[in-house]
Amino acid sequence: MTEAALPAQLADIREDFLALEQPDRLQLLLEFSNELPELPERYRDHPDLFERVVECQSPVFIFVEVDAENTFHLYATAPRESPTTRGFASILVQGLDGLTPEQVLAVPDDYPQSIGLTQAVSPLRIRGMSALLARSKRQVRERTGL
Repeated sequence: MTEAALPAQLADIREDFLALEQPDRLQLLLEFSNELPELPERYRDHPDLFERVVECQSPVFIFVEVDAENTFHLYATAPRESPTTRGFASILVQGLDGLTPEQVLAVPDDYPQSIGLTQAVSPLRIRGMSALLARSKRQVRERTGL
């Protein structure tokens, strides 16, 4: 992973996970799942805007916004009974929010494998987080033409 491309908030999240033992990493992931922000009111009644991430075992939907200030925002929904999926979505929502589209696109694709959860959760779940990141990047490209 190229450290220069990793935004500070994603680097901090990774450091927090890597500082813990495996069982505690799962607890931190659960904490992230509880911190997944609610959708802004303007999007709550517009499920048509959201794309399902079919690679995730649980139903998770995302929507990317690049605002007038060229700032990236990721919105995600996932069921409360799916804490792993919610946790992964929350990590990306919190870790990518406020970046420029260029910074989002520069995030290494292997970020999900770098946070120390590959022994704690199944490869299928890690693949789901990788898909969340990939779809976010694709939506940024579609919205910005980058």
